[in-house]
Amino acid sequence: MKKFFALIALLGMFTFGANNVVFADNQLEGDSAATEQVDTAEAVEEVVEEAALVEEAPAEVIEESRSFHQVIKQKFIEGGPSFMGIVLICLILGLALCIERIIYLNKATTNTEKLLSDVENALNSGGIDSAKDICRNTAGPIASIFYQGLDRSKEGIDVVEKSVIAYGSVQMGLLERGLSWISLFIALAPMLGFMGTVIGMINAFDRIEAAGDMQPSLVAGGIKIALLTTVFGLIVAIILQVFYNYIVAKIDSIVNDMEDASITLIDILSAQKK
Repeated sequence: MKKFFALIALLGMFTFGANNVVFADNQLEGDSAATEQVDTAEAVEEVVEEAALVEEAPAEVIEESRSFHQVIKQKFIEGGPSFMGIVLICLILGLALCIERIIYLNKATTNTEKLLSDVENALNSGGIDSAKDICRNTAGPIASIFYQGLDRSKEGIDVVEKSVIAYGSVQMGLLERGLSWISLFIALAPMLGFMGTVIGMINAFDRIEAAGDMQPSLVAGGIKIALLTTVFGLIVAIILQVFYNYIVAKIDSIVNDMEDASITLIDILSAQKK
């Protein structure tokens, strides 16, 4: 009987131990599953964060890759086509006149020393007609003035001097042709910008009056348009002013060469008369 109870006790101990082992295994499996779920959730969160960064990256790249031309285009559209278009026309016409004047003045520039040397050698070797041929085949206002002076050399030095002065005035007028229009566009561009400023402010105050309340959103649009038109008008005026000053300096240089060369030509002809 004692052996029977001892056997039952041993069977109970083995059964209880097996249950503990199974329970422990299940608990370990649950802990590992929970750990795997936590790891999976963290991995999903990391993937979501990386995807968000990837989506934000192109926007930042696009924002950084905007060129200066695109910014100017956007601001031009925001300023409104009414006055911005007129300011743009002033810029185009002014630049066209400036480019035409620069090309003309570059063609009018002559190597004065070489021309004087050729004319003097022609006078010594072939006479007036040979010197006139050289002036006729040379481009520029200085050669034209020399031709007019040589053409009247038989009438005396006084007549040659008067002819050179008169024709020099004509050539100076040709050099300065179109400058008045460039000056007009220089003055007109900022004036149009200021007019756009005034109109933008008037529109802003009209919105405030209609709304009956001064809100920043109502005023911001009109003030923005006003400032953009002013900025573009000033930019156009600055660009044209730079070209205008260059053209004026170029004309002054050519006129000085004309005066010096004319005095030298008269001296050469005076020496030939003697």
